[in-house]
Amino acid sequence: MRTSLNILGVFACIAALGGATQWLARDFESDQATSRAQARPQFREIAWQELVPPGWDPLAQYRDQDITQMDDGSAEAVALARRMRETWDNAPTNRALDGARVRLSGYVVPLESDQGRMSEFLLVPFFGACIHVPAPAANQMVHVRLAEPVADLRTMDLVWVNGQLTTGRTDSAMGMAGYRMLATDLQRRHLLPR
Repeated sequence: MRTSLNILGVFACIAALGGATQWLARDFESDQATSRAQARPQFREIAWQELVPPGWDPLAQYRDQDITQMDDGSAEAVALARRMRETWDNAPTNRALDGARVRLSGYVVPLESDQGRMSEFLLVPFFGACIHVPAPAANQMVHVRLAEPVADLRTMDLVWVNGQLTTGRTDSAMGMAGYRMLATDLQRRHLLPR
């Protein structure tokens, strides 16, 4: 009987120590996570739609145009395309995001690089923008300057970018960006497992 009580006591001590160890480990991990979060600035993940101010409709003034009756190369079609490009290049930005610390995912359109190290690019919402198809509206393009140039970053690489977003136009050969960002962090994204 005494032996069984001793064995039960040993198991109770082990269980208590195991619980305390788990509690201490959880507390330690929690403290580590908190200190990492405090050491790294917080960025709010945003979607591309948030860059468009509420109520802005880029097609509002063109809804009455019957484009089915236009020939692609006609003077009327060319004039309409020019007016639409002006509308997109002058697209308003969402002022609520001016100065916000954000995290945004998109595709890279290179602007500035030196010896294979990229320091500036446009971040765009879809593959092929500015390269295979016309540039999106200015409020759908972010001119990104990297705090530190990055090697091996290529056209249309998919990335996450963290930084402070500001409103302000940047005109480049690739299109008009309505936002600017000084990126403090860039992470490549992979759609398919490697």
